[in-house]
Amino acid sequence: MSMLPILHLASTSPRRREILAALNLDFTVVHVDVDETPLVDEVPDDMVLRLAVAKAEAAAPGPGHLSLGADTAVVVDGRILGKPADEADCLTMLAALSGRGHRVVTGVALGSADFTRTVLSETKVYFRKISRDEALAYWQSGEPRDKAGAYAIQGLGGAFVERIEGSYSGVVGLPVFETVALLNEAGLGLMT
Repeated sequence: MSMLPILHLASTSPRRREILAALNLDFTVVHVDVDETPLVDEVPDDMVLRLAVAKAEAAAPGPGHLSLGADTAVVVDGRILGKPADEADCLTMLAALSGRGHRVVTGVALGSADFTRTVLSETKVYFRKISRDEALAYWQSGEPRDKAGAYAIQGLGGAFVERIEGSYSGVVGLPVFETVALLNEAGLGLMT
């Protein structure tokens, strides 16, 4: 019987932990410190893939170990919306998303001592109109404070979402379909 590789999640995100746990995977969580500042003229898709690789590599997978890194960006009009700095920033972000569509891109990287593989998930998210009072009440709930784009689709922020085209789990922070494909390529044999 061959030993399965040991999997390390290079993220302390509770959402990513929940998604991996739901896949019945055994894994450890590794805190990595990666500068998430976009490079000059870097497009969002390239940025999330670069950061996913940097996180996976920072977890330093050795022989018999795999590390999984991911990064998610909310993009409107080609501009990346990070985590809101304060109430005003949150209200500005939600106003930019109100009544229209935006992209959420998540890069995933799986690394070992021998290889690094990447995949990109893209989802189009459509928001209903959000009043300033609703946006303020949402800020006061505390939920958007550490969320890219100032919302959490899996929480109260889901009330703003009319529809999505693509991966719900990708918007949460770890696209299941793409992640399972990477893990299967690496020999973990999920659902096979």
